[in-house]
Amino acid sequence: MILNPFKKHDVSEFPGVLVPLEQAEHRNSIVSQRRMSQVDSPDHVAAEKDSQKDKTAEPGRSSSVASVNHGTAKPGATIGLTLQDLRAEVEQDVAANDTHSAYDMKSKVINRALSDIGMGRYQWELFVLCGCGWLADNLWLQGIALTLPSLSAEFGVSETEVRYTTLALFLGLCIGASFWGVASDIVGRRLAFNFTLCFAGVFGIAAGFGPNWIGTAALYACLGLGVGGNLPVDGALFLEFLPGANGNLLTLLSVFWPVGQLVSSLLAWAFIPNFSCAAGAEVCARADNWGWRYFIITLGCLSMAMFICRFFLFHLFESPKFLLSRGRQAEAVAVIHGIAYKNKCKTWITEDILNQIGGDPEVHNDVKLSTIDIVKRSMGKFSTQRIGPLFSTRTLGLTTCLLWFQWTTIGMGYPLFNAFLPQYLANSGGGQAQSVGTVYRNYAITSIVGVPGSFLAYYTVNIKHIGRKRTMSVAAIITGVFIFLFTISSDEDFQLAFSCLEAFFQNIMYGVLYAYTPEVFPAPYRGTGTGISSCLNRIAGLCAPIVAVNAATANPKSPIYASAALILVAGLSMFALPIETMGRQTL
Repeated sequence: MILNPFKKHDVSEFPGVLVPLEQAEHRNSIVSQRRMSQVDSPDHVAAEKDSQKDKTAEPGRSSSVASVNHGTAKPGATIGLTLQDLRAEVEQDVAANDTHSAYDMKSKVINRALSDIGMGRYQWELFVLCGCGWLADNLWLQGIALTLPSLSAEFGVSETEVRYTTLALFLGLCIGASFWGVASDIVGRRLAFNFTLCFAGVFGIAAGFGPNWIGTAALYACLGLGVGGNLPVDGALFLEFLPGANGNLLTLLSVFWPVGQLVSSLLAWAFIPNFSCAAGAEVCARADNWGWRYFIITLGCLSMAMFICRFFLFHLFESPKFLLSRGRQAEAVAVIHGIAYKNKCKTWITEDILNQIGGDPEVHNDVKLSTIDIVKRSMGKFSTQRIGPLFSTRTLGLTTCLLWFQWTTIGMGYPLFNAFLPQYLANSGGGQAQSVGTVYRNYAITSIVGVPGSFLAYYTVNIKHIGRKRTMSVAAIITGVFIFLFTISSDEDFQLAFSCLEAFFQNIMYGVLYAYTPEVFPAPYRGTGTGISSCLNRIAGLCAPIVAVNAATANPKSPIYASAALILVAGLSMFALPIETMGRQTL
């Protein structure tokens, strides 16, 4: 069934999902947990018996004690939460932060409503579709690098100069990360989520028919505009629909990252060696070198297929926190009702409850404006209203600076090793060049070994005394050490082993970093904060080929040493992050 991806909703569309607050199930509530502990006390047991006697003597009489019902509530949930209890819980939660606006209060109410709904069909489908964006990012990042030898042979570009092809891709990536991250804060998450993969698919297919090196590089830059928005937009969007108790699923989302690398390496292994010019051929004509074109066109078709699934086969609700920040409170409530309807459960949230907790909504002049008007107005105020709040408090400002530093150093360190790993593997074996088939086989093995790293990160981020910060800092330091060890020997098996270990811990580091970053930024500026982080990452990656080309002339191992040092420094700085987001719901 084809769904309207831009439909606006009203609570009347989802009958039967609303229940009174006092009769709804509540999971992991501070007030409910206190009540549960009181239920088990001797005094409370005696009160319960007296209450039962009173109810027998006076049929129909209600009791506040009966609001906690072990027989009907699901494990870990309780029934019965008054408006006063909810307000006390929200105020206690907000008091732990530096901001106390009406938006913050209402965001906490939305968090509570999402937590009470829990994980369901809607969130799991969104998990898979957001994962497609992560997969596409590394699919193209690794895929472009794997086409460099073929581009060099067909277009007569030297093996050194052809590395500058990645500059075009990273240029598109850094512009795309900044543009789509900010656009998601201005026009909504839904529009950005749907069209990033469309850009990648269209220009990816076109790149497969590139007429020359310059034209192909330009098309790579254009596809990068779409790919660059996937990570900041998808991570922020998924986080805003995720119940607080399932926050570590954002870390598990990173499992799609190494899968993208694996798919790319397997497709390259299938196409490039079998449909390319013979090794050592003096002339490599286009007709004899369609391997890389088949490969790139296939990646473009995969991106388009993922876009079609997102746009036509899945109805994405707009982020309720984005709607709330735009003054569209009724739509935000309708979205929560829609999620409950999709998950076949109940919810208690209403506009009246939001108003009683956070006050009547303020009047927003841009509610009735068109998308273009909103873009013009918001872009004109970008410098003060988007970046400024990221430094509104000392803690948030320090966190922002450290995260941007880490994204920058890792942004250069990662491609210095991984973007040219096929070349490093090709030159292993004591100076005897490896066959193309062997190189792609080893590259695929490295990709496979890296996948379990994301699963390990999923479990460690919620372990007491470890959490997000320690998981990614330790993983980053170990990654840097293994990159250094990669250079000790030129033995093929030795380098394959350490490239596999590096990939395993690298995916832990990246997975947690991608999850942690949107968690610490408030929702109205989350797209901007994560977008700038990703943009800095891409800008640093833009410089990586320049460093690799020039540093390698003095010492072929210099880019590897630089990669290890940068990732080690990033890992050490992660210990200084002042905020631990484990067990904390986002604004």
